[in-house]
Amino acid sequence: MPAAQKKTDAIALLSADHKEVDALFKEYEKLCKADADDGEKGLLAAQICAMLTVHATIEEELFYPAARAALEDDGQDLLDEAVVEHASAKDLIAQIEDANPGDELFDAKVQVLGEYIRHHVKEEETELFPKVKKAKADLVALGAALAARKEELVSEQEAASH
Repeated sequence: MPAAQKKTDAIALLSADHKEVDALFKEYEKLCKADADDGEKGLLAAQICAMLTVHATIEEELFYPAARAALEDDGQDLLDEAVVEHASAKDLIAQIEDANPGDELFDAKVQVLGEYIRHHVKEEETELFPKVKKAKADLVALGAALAARKEELVSEQEAASH
């Protein structure tokens, strides 16, 4: 069944992405400790960047506007911070995508991106998501929209990489 047809609420979908990317960062850290070859690290870093790009896009296009509407005054500052955090992460993603795994600061950039993302995820999951749940937004409809858009973006990425 296509992801867009599953009855997953928006917060469950975003949280699943958070867990998946965290596992990829942990895998990257293992590769660094194991002194893995640059090719393997490069592929994993590209996968992390691609996933975060899709995730940030669906949050910015769909989730954040819906959250802003649902939250009224309470939580707008969290959404503003999230947008700024996304901008910083996107800048780092661009630097990683423009670099080679053998470059001097490549591992450090992936590491710092992981730290940014972990901080961002913690704020979303402990502060923003509970407020959005409480605001009674239609999280199932939003989840379907997020899943459909995510599928579209992943297909575009796959088409661009071939």
